[in-house]
Amino acid sequence: MPLSEYEQRVLEQMERALTTDDPRLANTLQSPRRRSALRYVLVGVGVVGGLLLLVLGAATSQTWLGVVGFVLMFAGVVLVFQAPRPAKGGPVGTVDADGRVRPANPAPAPRKSFLSRLEERWDRRREHGGR
Repeated sequence: MPLSEYEQRVLEQMERALTTDDPRLANTLQSPRRRSALRYVLVGVGVVGGLLLLVLGAATSQTWLGVVGFVLMFAGVVLVFQAPRPAKGGPVGTVDADGRVRPANPAPAPRKSFLSRLEERWDRRREHGGR
């Protein structure tokens, strides 16, 4: 069922508000997470191998083997849920006409504290009549 024009406008306003209030969250929600199938295969092999070592260690009463298996399984689960690292490389910067190099990604402005952001939002809402 398609959205009405009013619902589309409200949704666009909500998206703009999210982008201005918390751009990092908006960027996280918009960017797709790409993970290779090889990563899942390696993690699956690690978890299964760790489980086998754990069972083998318990069956032979070798505690150290069981601990190694558990650590291997735990590491595999952590790797599955870990966020992918951002790609390194890319443009280092641009060169101005006068020969100065500007970085491609300038340093972000220092973040304000949580309470100061809440106070700013409160002030903006009061200025706009409670919206």
